[in-house]
Amino acid sequence: MSNATIHPSAVVEDGARIGDGCVIGPFCHVGPEVTLGRGVVLKSHVVVTGETSVGDETVIFPFAVIGEVPQDLKFKGEKTRLVVGARNRIREHVTMNAGTEGGGGVTRVGDDGLFMAGCHVAHDAQVGDRVILVNNSALAGHCVIEDDVIVGGLSGVHQWVRVGRGAIIGAVTMVTNDVMPYGLVQGPRGKLDGLNLVGLKRKGVARSDITALRAAFQMLAQGEGAFQERARRLGEETQSDYVREIVDFILGDSDRSFLTPG
Repeated sequence: MSNATIHPSAVVEDGARIGDGCVIGPFCHVGPEVTLGRGVVLKSHVVVTGETSVGDETVIFPFAVIGEVPQDLKFKGEKTRLVVGARNRIREHVTMNAGTEGGGGVTRVGDDGLFMAGCHVAHDAQVGDRVILVNNSALAGHCVIEDDVIVGGLSGVHQWVRVGRGAIIGAVTMVTNDVMPYGLVQGPRGKLDGLNLVGLKRKGVARSDITALRAAFQMLAQGEGAFQERARRLGEETQSDYVREIVDFILGDSDRSFLTPG
């Protein structure tokens, strides 16, 4: 804490652990069980509370509230946590809640994410690396959001839903079922409309893999049998690691059904 810069109007409670080079701006409040990593910046009017850790070089903008108790009527004050990774950008009015005992007790957010103004991460959510939540989007409790996912503005993800790596959710979309990796979902009641081809190309995925993903999507959309049966057959035939990732996701454990290709 010797190298931290703390504004005189900020309240840092006894017990808080403040990393080297942190900047805590005017009218911030840091609770007694908070750990801020090296170089964390709290701009102003930021609340970080509960048993919360914030990773190195994360920047939190005014009026964000990080680590408050869950918005869950089953929560009875049990000891739970929020873990936020490194180099995140958490914009104005973002809320991230701690976990619940029934959901594992920990809400986790990965590294290098962008959480735009007004978005919400609910209790027990598990959010990967390089995730973008656009303005006023919301993740309900127990969601799993894998790496490189983008959730469009004013969109909501239902509790327990899994969104696979590299998927993109369009704006003003309600997602009530699992989304396979690299899927493209849009519409008021989210529909799986294709693949996130733009994201794949920006990532530099080889053309052969993109071609394999397109063929896999067509098989999942039009093949014989139930959706999971098609996925099993696809897994027996594919040589693409990207397609294998989709198959493993579809055949994995879930509390929800899937958005399937139209």
